[in-house]
Amino acid sequence: MSLAFVFPGQGSQQVGMGRALSDAFVESREVFAEADAALGFALSRLCFEGPEAELQLTANTQPAILAASVAALRPLAARGVRPDWVAGHSLGEYSALVAASSLSLADALRTVRRRGQYMQQAVPAGTGAMAAVLGLELAKVEAACQEAAQGEVVSPANVNSPGQVVIAGHAAAVERASALCKAKGARRAVLLPVSAPFHCSLMQPAQDRLAPELAALRFGDPAPPLVNNVDAEPVRDGPACRAGLVRQVSGMVRWQESVERLVREGVTTFVEVGPGSVLSGLVRKSAKGARVLRVDAPDSLEATVAAIRAGAEG
Repeated sequence: MSLAFVFPGQGSQQVGMGRALSDAFVESREVFAEADAALGFALSRLCFEGPEAELQLTANTQPAILAASVAALRPLAARGVRPDWVAGHSLGEYSALVAASSLSLADALRTVRRRGQYMQQAVPAGTGAMAAVLGLELAKVEAACQEAAQGEVVSPANVNSPGQVVIAGHAAAVERASALCKAKGARRAVLLPVSAPFHCSLMQPAQDRLAPELAALRFGDPAPPLVNNVDAEPVRDGPACRAGLVRQVSGMVRWQESVERLVREGVTTFVEVGPGSVLSGLVRKSAKGARVLRVDAPDSLEATVAAIRAGAEG
C-alpha cells in the first residue's frame, strides 16, 4: 500500500474548523498555540469562533486553513501513520511541505498570511473574478478564454478533475468566457465567492512581492517527496520546493495531473488531511479505484487510522 497525504486550499474554511481536534488531542492544541504565537494574534479563536466575515478575509483564511490542516496532521503522525508522498491544492502545498519537514510551521504561517495580503492587494476589489466551469474539457475552456479575453485577462486557474476547470481574470472577461463555455457545451459555469482572481497573470504583483520573502526562508529536502501543483511533478529538494511556491501564485493549479502523477507513482490510498472534503471528491474523479480517506475531526481520524492499519495488515 502506497499512501499520499493531500492538503486542501482556500475554499475549505468554516467557523469552528479544528476545534474538535484541539479539544481532543494535545498535538492539535499545540499547533494552534504555535500559530497564535507565530502570528501574534489569536488565530485559534478566529478559527473556532469567527466572526465569519473576518475569517473569510484571505489574509486570515490562508493561515487558518494551514493551521487546521496541520492540527489534523499531527495526531495522525503521533499514531504512526506516515505518507509515502504529499501534495497540496494551491495553499495546501504549504501544509504539505510542513508535513514533509521541508518548511517550519511558524515560517509557513507567517508566509501565507502575507501571501493572502499580497494577493488581495494585487487586484482592486470587484475588478477580478473566478468561475467554475463544469462538464467541459480543458481545451474548449482554453479556447473560450482566448476568445473572451478581448484585451483583458481570463485563463484556466485550477484544473481540478475531469470536467471541472476554474477560470480567473478580469470580472467582465470571466463573465464572457463563462457564457462562451456554456455555448460550447458546459453543463454549468458558476461564479465563485472569492476575494481575488487567484492563479492567473493578475497575481504577478503578488508573486513578485512574495518571491524575496520565500528566498529568505530555509527549505529542507522534503521527506517524503512532494508532487507540486504548478508542474504536477515530483520534487525532492528544498530549492525546487521554494521555486514551486513562487510560481504557483500566478500559475495554474494542475490538480488533476497531480493526482494522476501520484497514481503513476504507485499511490493506492489518498488521505485528505484538513478541513472539508472537497479534495476527496476530486481525487475520486481522477484516481478511479483508489481508496480515499479523510481526517478533519476526531472520529474521521480514528476511522482513517483503523482503515490504514487494517490495510497494512491485509
